[in-house]
Amino acid sequence: MDNPSTVDTGGAIETRGIEPVPDHERRGTVRELFPTWVAANISVLLLTMGAALVVFNRLNFWQVLIVAACAAVVSFGLVGVLSVSGKWGGAPGATLSRAAFGVRGNLFPGAILWVARFGWETINAVTGAYAVLTVLDLLFGVRSNTALIVVTLVAFVACTFLVSGMGRKALNLCSTWSTYLFGVFSILVLGYLLATIHWSEVFARPAGTTAMMIAGIGTIAAGGISWVPTGPDFARYLPHSASGRKIAGVTVSGAGLVMVPMVLMGAVMAVASPGLAEAADPVSFLGDLLPTWLAVPYLLTAVVGMLLINSLSMYSAGFTAQTMGVKLPRALAVSINAVISLVAGLLLMLVAKSFLGSFITFLTLLAVSFSAWIGVYAVDMARRRSRTVRYDAAALMDTGRTSRYWYKGGFCWQAMTAWSLALLTGLAFTRCDWFAGPLSDTPVGRYGLAWAATIAISALIMAALPAPRENAPAAAGQPTAPRTAHAERVTV
Repeated sequence: MDNPSTVDTGGAIETRGIEPVPDHERRGTVRELFPTWVAANISVLLLTMGAALVVFNRLNFWQVLIVAACAAVVSFGLVGVLSVSGKWGGAPGATLSRAAFGVRGNLFPGAILWVARFGWETINAVTGAYAVLTVLDLLFGVRSNTALIVVTLVAFVACTFLVSGMGRKALNLCSTWSTYLFGVFSILVLGYLLATIHWSEVFARPAGTTAMMIAGIGTIAAGGISWVPTGPDFARYLPHSASGRKIAGVTVSGAGLVMVPMVLMGAVMAVASPGLAEAADPVSFLGDLLPTWLAVPYLLTAVVGMLLINSLSMYSAGFTAQTMGVKLPRALAVSINAVISLVAGLLLMLVAKSFLGSFITFLTLLAVSFSAWIGVYAVDMARRRSRTVRYDAAALMDTGRTSRYWYKGGFCWQAMTAWSLALLTGLAFTRCDWFAGPLSDTPVGRYGLAWAATIAISALIMAALPAPRENAPAAAGQPTAPRTAHAERVTV
């Protein structure tokens, strides 16, 4: 049985690990999720991605608006809906996933999600470091060099590690204030663009193809899809009475509030500077398009935003590491991700030739790897909706044969079958810079819908197979964790 590290005593630093949150500690509110998902999207990468929709996909302003809105609703709609399981079970998504895949089977999708998160944290760390380098250049004329790249990246990753280690309350506080700051400067940037951009050129662009719009939705949505398995992590402190509809609504609105205007701003900037999407790094173009008095504070708030995105990611990565068997408290488990993102970040900044090419390739593979998990988890969650006890807290923490989620040999064969077949099929539909699956020339592959196909395939297979039969709960007298994850019937 897993050993719950500690309990959250209500201090500034969260000490709770992967164990379910008892009812008496569930004092969170749904509105706290709003700044969390705003902060999760405070990334200048959205500007670059918006520019790519204009330069590479050849979309016009209105098409970019539709793409951004659809991507926000689809990706963070999934995040919001699956986050409801967090208030059902009071545990991180990586722990609740044991109920779907089995206590041993969960290690396989968990390992892939953990590795994929390394890549996401690397991309964010590199972007944050580039933002710092651009500020140093604008303010002091200090040009980038190898030593400075190493220093800025190390500093960024170290700050990320410290913030993520403090836990949920610190992240909520930082997210709230960064939302205000970034909102103010984003309005100033938007005002500057309104006054200086030649809007006749923006609206004169011809429309692109429907195929490129669909592909664009997948590219923009990939970032949001990567948050789906971690959604329950931020909802686990909500009481059972919290509205599932409000959780989903707040998640979509918080993410969309940032995602849509930033993608649009990137598209508008690309009209003024077509080379934006092909820049050597994803940040320096802001110094060329904006005056220094606006570019510097905007970049500084963006640095804070990128730091928070990585902190949120590392916060959840600590839970994944513990679920995978890392015998460390969550804050220390985060250090594994910090070290890997540092090493990979240095390789990307010092060795890789194209940041954008590496980023798009990563997004493409990221979406498929997360989507196989999403389909299985969603079907398992739908089946639990009608149950009185949706998640057994004792069984979630029990990794032995006595666990309710032991199934056969620790594996739920239905979930493992659906997940593995969907993952392989999704990769077969995938095409990126250095990889092309055997089905990538089909309409699904050409339209960039491998991620959607992966979700659909995993969900359909999971739903078609016989419903898994959980083992009987542990007998009386055996050591168990407090059964507080869900003790009564609740409404979604």
